[in-house]
Amino acid sequence: MSVSSLEPGRKNPAPSIGRSTPWVLVLDFGSQYVQLIARRLREAGVYAEVHPWHLEAEAVRALGPAALVISGSPASVGGEGAPHLDPAVLGLGLPTLGICFGMQAGAHALGGSVKKGRTREYGRATFRPDRECPLFRDLPDSFRAWMSHADSVAELPPDLRLSGSTESCKFAASWNAERKLFLIQFHPEVTHTECGPQIFKNFVEDIAGIPPTWSMKRFLELEIEELRRRIGKDRVLLGLSGGVDSTVVAALLGRAVGDQAVAVFVDHGLLRADEAEQVVEALGKVSPLRIHKVDARQRFLRRLEGVVDPEAKRRIIGEEFIRVFEEESDRLGGFRFLAQGTLYPDVIESAGGPGAAMTIKTHHNVGGLPKDMRFELIEPLRTLFKDEVRRLGIELELPSELVDRHPFPGPGLAVRIMGPITEPALATLRAADKIFIDGLRRKKLYHKVWQAFAVLLPVQTVGVMGDERTYEQVVALRAVTSQDGMTADWARLPASFLGDISTRIVNRVPGVNRVVYDISSKPPATIEWE
Repeated sequence: MSVSSLEPGRKNPAPSIGRSTPWVLVLDFGSQYVQLIARRLREAGVYAEVHPWHLEAEAVRALGPAALVISGSPASVGGEGAPHLDPAVLGLGLPTLGICFGMQAGAHALGGSVKKGRTREYGRATFRPDRECPLFRDLPDSFRAWMSHADSVAELPPDLRLSGSTESCKFAASWNAERKLFLIQFHPEVTHTECGPQIFKNFVEDIAGIPPTWSMKRFLELEIEELRRRIGKDRVLLGLSGGVDSTVVAALLGRAVGDQAVAVFVDHGLLRADEAEQVVEALGKVSPLRIHKVDARQRFLRRLEGVVDPEAKRRIIGEEFIRVFEEESDRLGGFRFLAQGTLYPDVIESAGGPGAAMTIKTHHNVGGLPKDMRFELIEPLRTLFKDEVRRLGIELELPSELVDRHPFPGPGLAVRIMGPITEPALATLRAADKIFIDGLRRKKLYHKVWQAFAVLLPVQTVGVMGDERTYEQVVALRAVTSQDGMTADWARLPASFLGDISTRIVNRVPGVNRVVYDISSKPPATIEWE
């Protein structure tokens, strides 16, 4: 599973561990969802690798995939400097699935025409497939599909046949039975497309004839082997946050190299209420690693004083984490490696540059790392999504209370305070967030949402409290449903519950007189506000 860009301390990925069985090559044209495509293929029991779009036909042939998927892209087929598919790739005889831009690139390469859209079709659409097309075998007469495009195919090449439409997109799918070529305008990889898993299953099993042999159990076996190979007899320091990602890495390292690994938990002063104590206690019960806690609250707050820009916050926090780890490494006897719980959403949202997905936000543990970092990085979860990590945690026999915790960003509350980070702002946000999360647990709603939190906004509004005028702060509540964090929808929490939480926050948190609820999906919004 490839990585599109390397940051400080990152080495080129090890040779592929899944090519011993038939596998699928995903050509990355810069889609935000490209690794999600690979992940859906793995869910179908097939190993997948992501490689850059500019591979020519002979390079693809040399890699030896059993099938090919062409990803989406933010680019326009006819745009200046746009990436172009080598037409010879389509002549290799590989079963091929083109998605969104992949459909446009495939149609263009075969002599079809693509028109520039005046408006963007974005979100849900009703797709009506041609039932004769094997890609849509066993699917309903119509289903919800997720669109994200401006350009569209205006005329199909002579050897492609129409296989599906939506109300606003005539050529929403096409195919050529002899070539085993299938082009679709929508995104089957996102959870908001109904029947997406069945589409991938039809492609890999029925069309490409690839048997399902890939599993999370197999990933675990191979990853432990790879950790032992790479670490050898050296020592590795784990940056422990207490979230599911670093917890799973702790379990992996414990099983792979035992006491060669040491966990360091840094309290950077940006955690939720009582979180530092809870993390150390919970991890101490399940992790075989030694855990060292570092109180770094004041140094982080000093570095963040007066900083408002969210990208600057992430860079500062990322650098300061590394400096603390370096100091602890010296104190504990020296470490060659630093292990992190980096996931693929961290990587893909931090990406940017030729052939890579566009930057959404720089994650502190990816683009926020200092260039003079002394460690080499170990990131065993770098190609996985959150729900895959949870399944890996189950394979490692971790307790559900750790595996099922909501995600929490490494920069913590720094990216949930819209504005400068101060002790009073942190106290306000902690209190509001605790009321919200405790309420979700009390009403048994916590595990019905993927992530929930409070945000402190940089505005004040007029209110009336005790017959007096107030001019105080606003708290926004955010709760989403998701499977992987790449797409998400706002959670339809009961109005009575939200009303009760709003009342509790306004009554119990000084300085807050208004509570709002975020009803934005991802995309177009992100889950976090910064």
